[in-house]
Amino acid sequence: MLDQTQKTPSRRVHGACPVDCPDTCSWIVTVEGGRAVKLEGDRDHPYTRGALCVKLNGFLDYARAPDRLLHPLRRTGVKGEGRFQRITWDEALDEIADRLRAVIDEHGGEAIWPYLGTGSMGMIQGVAGGGRRLWNSLGTSRHVSTICTIAGSVGTGYTLGHNQVGMDPETLANSKLIILWGSNPITTHHHLWRVITTARQGGAHVVVIDPVRTRTAAKADQHLAPVPGTDAALALGLLHVVVSRGAEDSDFIARHTVGWEAFRERIFEYPPSRVAAITGIDEESIIALGERLATTRPTGIRVTMGMQRHGGGGMAVRTISCIAGVTGDWRHAGGGAAYDTRGFFAGNWSALWGDDLRAKEPRGLAMTRLGEGLLEATDPPVKALFVYGSNPMASVPHQNKIRQGLERQDLFTVVAEHFPTDTTAYADIVLPSTMQMEHADLHHSYGHVYLNWNEPAVAAPGECLSHTEMFRRLARRMGLNEPRLFDSDDDLARAILDSDDLRSQGITLESLKETGWVRLDVPPAPFAGGFPSPSGKLEFFSARMEADGFDPLAGYTEPHETTQKDTDLARRYPLCLISAASHNFLNSTFANVERQEARQGGIPVVLHPEDAGRRGLADGAAARVFNDRGEFQGTVEVSERVRPGVVASVKGYWPRRVAGAANANATVDERDADMGGGAVYHDNRVEVQALA
Repeated sequence: MLDQTQKTPSRRVHGACPVDCPDTCSWIVTVEGGRAVKLEGDRDHPYTRGALCVKLNGFLDYARAPDRLLHPLRRTGVKGEGRFQRITWDEALDEIADRLRAVIDEHGGEAIWPYLGTGSMGMIQGVAGGGRRLWNSLGTSRHVSTICTIAGSVGTGYTLGHNQVGMDPETLANSKLIILWGSNPITTHHHLWRVITTARQGGAHVVVIDPVRTRTAAKADQHLAPVPGTDAALALGLLHVVVSRGAEDSDFIARHTVGWEAFRERIFEYPPSRVAAITGIDEESIIALGERLATTRPTGIRVTMGMQRHGGGGMAVRTISCIAGVTGDWRHAGGGAAYDTRGFFAGNWSALWGDDLRAKEPRGLAMTRLGEGLLEATDPPVKALFVYGSNPMASVPHQNKIRQGLERQDLFTVVAEHFPTDTTAYADIVLPSTMQMEHADLHHSYGHVYLNWNEPAVAAPGECLSHTEMFRRLARRMGLNEPRLFDSDDDLARAILDSDDLRSQGITLESLKETGWVRLDVPPAPFAGGFPSPSGKLEFFSARMEADGFDPLAGYTEPHETTQKDTDLARRYPLCLISAASHNFLNSTFANVERQEARQGGIPVVLHPEDAGRRGLADGAAARVFNDRGEFQGTVEVSERVRPGVVASVKGYWPRRVAGAANANATVDERDADMGGGAVYHDNRVEVQALA
């Protein structure tokens, strides 16, 4: 035994980063005397290898920040004012239960909107499953997560047969040609850059396709900057070069694809000359990359989510996924396309979610149409909003419309949060949430094929509760008696791990707790012998698409705004806005950290010299970026990092912490992409003027 003069032995606790990032880093928390004293990457993890990003290096201080919410609060001021008084959990839960019961009695359960964001990607606490059993039991509207991946996921599914599968990004180490399509891994998933570096050491050629010369594009061998939203046309133009040279893999096409002859005809509709006119990329560059694609095996393509946030985003990812079907790269380790890898986790989702608890199939309310839902939904109207893992006033399109909705006096709003945000200012009740080191969770990844367990390392500060514990307590307050509503976090984890596939791999909660992570059984070329589609093949032609009312053939769907030229919209708003990921924030997470704010600087407004000159704007000028939907303010940077006609900014800023009290999302429409109701953040025309 230790005597009183000795320190309590330190503990090293396995965990995983919860933020919305494809790397889903495995980490170790060192605990001494009940206090987390060190956070480091797990050096034993084969993919993340002990490295955390700049966003996470101050996470322990972030969890102990003086403005962290530690107690339940009730609003005392006007909505939006941000004045609250401390109350007890009993008072908070009683009020929430009473108000929700009243809404259900008068309008039905669908008048409640549980609004869940990607603040945590966990299956237990976060976007992958947290709270769904409770909302099912109450018969609420279904929250549809349209903010991030959905258009591209649906497009992937029509091509490959599953929405969330593709090549294992780790196998890019074997690639000889790597195309990073709308992907900036140095900023958004830096562990992949190590894999790419390994490939380059073996002679790989790296190409970045992005309207902006990002940090990654600056380090690539080649950068092509298309007009935003024209990526599918570029894919068809590259395939035109491949097929014109007879370089298609005829054997793979015959054995493993459907619809080739029709798709071949479509490819020939997009010669490089036409594609150059559509994309703004010179014909010679298209031909040169097409010839390299025709002769280089294996070619691996990494597509990430920013590229599909426009009116043709689903078709764009679908068509890019077809490239490796033409070249036969799906048969090679290091060949194919990677968009999302979560589908390789074959968990028992129905056991976790408990959708059988619903009396009927509910209406769906789209995450990216929050303003519309709050102001225009009538059958029934939204009368209660429960927000967790999200700061929609910072991260969701059409901020002015959202603000109007949240100001409604007849709307009862609950927000579970870590800090006072732009959204909590409109809440009637604010609940303090635990952070990752303080609760249990289970994580898969959309950028690798490892499964992680997050063990609680320290007690929660103040009166913070995990989302699961909030929902257990609320279920009791509402008089619900379904036993599954009171399952422990370990019970929830065991429910989703209870599948034949995971059992065959020997994956149990106990084994995960012992090691912290496990690699899923994914072969180096997972579709070399077939695809998880109805035909068992890659589908250039999809009968399911036809049944769903789409053009069944892979192709090019124009975006809503960015390719317009001789229209009134294009004349009034001649610039296309790209509001990409920040190097120092993660969506809107960490945007309230002074050190991260200082590193990131104010909102940038990056203009090509031609566009800046026409507007009389110089480096450092204060400017307003605007359209009919709204405006935000920023500081001009004149640079050839953007092509003419494009203005680049950064997402994630909290409106309450920047000049003008708005960020780029004030200008973004609630309009849907072509598939899945996806967001259109990068399908957005604006104008830029000097700030008077």
